Amino acid sequence: MSVRRRGGAAVLAVVGVLVVAGCSSGGGGVGAPKAPWAEGSSASASRGSASAPASESAAPATGSVKVLRTVTEGLKSPWGLAPLPDGAGLLVSDRDDGTISKVDEKTGKITELGIVSGVSAAGEGGLLGIALSPDFASDHMIYAYFTSASDNRIVRLLWDDSKPAKEQLGAPDTIFKGIPKGFIHNGGRIAFGPDGMLYAGTGESGQRGLAQDKSSLGGKILRLTPEGDPAPGNPFPGSPVYTYGHRNVQGLAWDDRQRLFASEFGQDTWDELNAIKPGGDYGWPNAEGKSSDPKYVNPIAQWHTADASPSGIAYVNGVIWMAGLKGQQLWRIPLDGTTAAAAPQAFLTGEYGRLRTVVAAVGDKVWLVTSNTDGRGKPKAGDDRILELEVK
Repeated sequence: MSVRRRGGAAVLAVVGVLVVAGCSSGGGGVGAPKAPWAEGSSASASRGSASAPASESAAPATGSVKVLRTVTEGLKSPWGLAPLPDGAGLLVSDRDDGTISKVDEKTGKITELGIVSGVSAAGEGGLLGIALSPDFASDHMIYAYFTSASDNRIVRLLWDDSKPAKEQLGAPDTIFKGIPKGFIHNGGRIAFGPDGMLYAGTGESGQRGLAQDKSSLGGKILRLTPEGDPAPGNPFPGSPVYTYGHRNVQGLAWDDRQRLFASEFGQDTWDELNAIKPGGDYGWPNAEGKSSDPKYVNPIAQWHTADASPSGIAYVNGVIWMAGLKGQQLWRIPLDGTTAAAAPQAFLTGEYGRLRTVVAAVGDKVWLVTSNTDGRGKPKAGDDRILELEVK
């Protein structure tokens, strides 16, 4: 199956926190010079969106979590999770082995699709986030963020489920490269936003100065077209950089008004949950957690690093749910617009060990992926696993 290229350059005007007065609409559109970090063709059309609700109110200050079942177990170094449409299964990436597998939601059966060639796993690097193409029903493309021998990069792969297991993935098509790699702080979370653009959280690879350098791809949130070009409307014309001043972005999620939130590892003092403003400077390495300097965007919630070390996040019914690695707990952050409506509330403390990824499911449910085989946890029988939770 060939990759379908898109034409046009219509741009979605995203409401709420995604709107920035004076943003350029010319960054990386049709006919823009090819950036050195990109491969593939230029130009793509943004996708339409439903109108936002007329009003909103704060989410309840407290909630609950109920573990409904263990979907599957025995996973090794799971990292990214991408639910297939219509309950057709869950795709999960293996950081260290570089494989993508399909999990049957009903039986828990694991079927390996294949190995993503070019993955060079070491430390926190390897095959990290995965996402489905916005046109997955027709193009069958899986996007993946991984660490190669030279950098971190984003590729897309054709999935052909008519082929035998372990042979279903096509060769990776690199759409974006040159993200700094390191033994630590490789970022890795990718997700398509309501505007049809691809967002990627990167780390500063242990080189602090990269986070404040807008010409570097490290310590950033990037916004790209599905072809890997800087997305139209980005705050810095011709650049894929959407926000900067990050240490290691690990989670991305949008609320029902298309406002973006991101989780981020702190160093020794504060981990963060941030409401994302295009062009915003989130402070690292000059600020960790909340700062009195008005040029930095303050987090809407922060945690001591022993309590969180946040990874994936999901939005469900006015609440951000955040998976904690070192903290070994699932955090509930109720929202009032783009602020926290109440203090964060912790669940599942120590019950399942390190928690890597949380993804919204149908209704008031989420999928939760543990991370005890990542070299920093304490594996036990059955690790790692995917859980189905009911959250309120």
